[in-house]
Amino acid sequence: RRTTSPRTAMQASLCSRRPAGLVNPKMKTGTVEVAVREIDLLSDSDPPVFEIEDAIDVGEETRLRYRYLDLRRPRMQQALIRRHRICKIIRDYFDAHGFVEIETPFLTKSTPEGARDYLVPSRIYPGHFYALPQSPQIFKQLLMISGFDRYMQIVRCFRDEDLRADRQPEFTQLDLEMSFVQPEDVLTIVEGCMARLMREIVGVEVPTPFVRTSYDEAMRRYGIDRPDTRYDLHIEDVSDIAGQLEFRVFRKPLAAGGCVRCIVVPGGAAMTRRELDTLTDELRGIGAGGLPYAKVAEGGRLETGVAKFFDAGATAALLERTGAGPGDLILFAADSEPNVCKYLAWLRETVAKRRGLIPQDRWDFLWIVDFPMFEYHEEDGRFYSMHHPFTAPRDEDIGLLTPESATRCRAKAYDLVLNGIELGGGSIRIHRADVQQKVFELLKIGPDEQRAKFGFLLDALRFGPPPHGGIALGLDRIVMMLSGLDNIRDVIGFPKTQRAVCPLTGAPSEVSAEQLDELHLRIVPPGK
Repeated sequence: RRTTSPRTAMQASLCSRRPAGLVNPKMKTGTVEVAVREIDLLSDSDPPVFEIEDAIDVGEETRLRYRYLDLRRPRMQQALIRRHRICKIIRDYFDAHGFVEIETPFLTKSTPEGARDYLVPSRIYPGHFYALPQSPQIFKQLLMISGFDRYMQIVRCFRDEDLRADRQPEFTQLDLEMSFVQPEDVLTIVEGCMARLMREIVGVEVPTPFVRTSYDEAMRRYGIDRPDTRYDLHIEDVSDIAGQLEFRVFRKPLAAGGCVRCIVVPGGAAMTRRELDTLTDELRGIGAGGLPYAKVAEGGRLETGVAKFFDAGATAALLERTGAGPGDLILFAADSEPNVCKYLAWLRETVAKRRGLIPQDRWDFLWIVDFPMFEYHEEDGRFYSMHHPFTAPRDEDIGLLTPESATRCRAKAYDLVLNGIELGGGSIRIHRADVQQKVFELLKIGPDEQRAKFGFLLDALRFGPPPHGGIALGLDRIVMMLSGLDNIRDVIGFPKTQRAVCPLTGAPSEVSAEQLDELHLRIVPPGK
C-alpha cells in the first residue's frame, strides 16, 4: 500500500550494521543494511538518458539538454557547492573589511563601448531600448560620489560577443570600488581575498604580496599580457644578431622596422621533424610565414633548420644571449613586434603543454601593472582607450596627454592573472574634470557624444568626486580554476553553449506576432 508521506516510509524500514565480512568500503552506505518493510513510490522515472556517474562519455550538447540529470552527478554538485562556498567566503571577507553590497540596475542605458550590448525593447516607450549591463562600472562610480566609500557586489553581467570555453553571454563577476585609494590599496585588499580563498578552498597558502610586472615587461618576456609564469621559456630579442646574417627571412622584417626574437626549449633538440612540421603548420594557421629553428649540438654548434646562416661569431653571440646549451632547441619569430609577440606567446604555451613543462601543483598569481592609457589605430587614425575612458593616468604622466606623446602615457590600471588565466582587471578612475576633458579630446569624443553616452556620470562628477578606483574579477573563472576544471560551463548551473544557445529551454526562440506588436517591432529577414 502507499503511505502518506516519505517520513512514514522511512519509519517503515530498519537499518542494521553489516557483518564484518560483508562491509563494502567503496560504497558510502557499505557499512549498513536496510531491511525494507514497505515501499512508497513517490515518483516514476524514465530510464536516464545517460548514467548518473562522473565517468561518462556524453557530448556536452546532450548534457546541457538534460542539465537536470547532469547536475545529479557528484562532480557537478561538488562544483556548484564549491561555488556557493566561494561566494560566502568572498562576502564574509569584504563585510569584515567594511564593504557594503549594493545592487545596481539590470535595465540601464546603452553605452556602446567594447562588446555589443544586449538590448531590451521598451513597450511603454516605443522605439526606445534598455541595455543589459556589461558591468556596473558607472553605477559603482556614482556610489563613490554618494559617499559609500567601500562597495562590492557579486553581480550578473551580459555581453553579446563571440564565445570561448572561458566566456558566456551572461556571466558573474566580483565587483568592487573604493574611495580615497591608490592602486596599492586595491591590490592589497584583493590579495587578501584571494589568499583566503586559496587557503579555505584549495588548502594552499599563497605568499603575498603577489609578484607585479609591468605591461611592457610582460610583453617583452612572454609576448602576452596574461603570462603563465609557472615555467620559463622567456623570449629573447636577437634582432641585432639576426641583422648580421644573410638570411632574407630575418632581414626583410628588420628592414621594415620589425624584430627577431626567440625562445629556447630545454631538451627540445629531441623533437622530431614531424613534431616541428606540425608546429610550423599550426603557426601558419595564426598568420606566421613559417617557423625558423635550430638545434644546439655538442660543442656549441647549431644544426638543422637555419643553422647554415649562422657563422661562428653569430652562433656564439646567440648562445650567450639565450643561454641555450647542447640538446636545446631555439625557435625564432621574425615580423612586426605585435606579430612576433603573438607567435612566440602561442609557441611558448603550446610547447610547454606538449612537452610537460608546466608544474601542475603551482599557483602563480601575478599583477600586470602600468598598462598604456591608449592604443593608436592606424586604420582610422585615432586613439582608443586601453581600458575605458574613465581610467586615470599615472600622476607623473598627466603631461603626456597630448596627441604627440599619448602612446607613452601609462594608466593606473592593473590585471590579476593566475597560471596564465586573466581573472579580471581594474583601475583608479579620473576624478578631475580637466584630466577627463583631455582624455575625451584624445579619444575624439566630442561634447554631444559625451552628453549622449555619459551625461549623467559627467553631471555627478561636478559634485566633489573623491579619488576612487576598483576592480572586477570573473567569479566563474575563479570557481573554474579553484575546482581544477578548464570550462566555465561546468561551474554554472544552467549555461549556454558556445553558440549562445540553451539546449535545455531552446533559448533564444521566436516570439508571437502579438508580442512583437506590443513592442512596436517587426522582423526584417537578413540579407543574402
